Amino acid sequence: MLVRSMSEADLKDAAFVHQREFARQQRSLEWLRCNLSAYPRFLSYVVVVDNTVVGYISWAQKSGFRPEVVLELEQLAVLSNYQGKGLGRALIKQSLVLVEKQLSDTGSSIKHIMLTTRADNHAQKLYRSALGAEIEATIANLYSADEVLMIARNVNLRT
Repeated sequence: MLVRSMSEADLKDAAFVHQREFARQQRSLEWLRCNLSAYPRFLSYVVVVDNTVVGYISWAQKSGFRPEVVLELEQLAVLSNYQGKGLGRALIKQSLVLVEKQLSDTGSSIKHIMLTTRADNHAQKLYRSALGAEIEATIANLYSADEVLMIARNVNLRT
């Protein structure tokens, strides 16, 4: 397993993951291409197993480029047949090291991490354990159901 920056060459494979795991969303390739093109505001990574992209993660810097960044976990997806094997956790943890390096090179650091997910999404457990994120609010009927806003405060990757 390898976590690395997403490249243009990864877009079709990442779009396949997006289509499979987010059935209600459309135009997967265009969506991921837009995120990749928005670097450095968006930082995108893939997880590769046996030379195949089986998942991706996108992080977004919120509210401009600041010395202390509020980072959003914009989207995380792993193909269902690879779930439950630690790849989501690896994507979060290993990509955050790469994000921290990118931010450090520009004189910034991560302050908080925020994310939203469906209220019934079992990934909340992953976000709690991998990031220390806690539910801050529930937003009724935001996309396809109720969403929860989770925040990991005062992130320190060195602990």
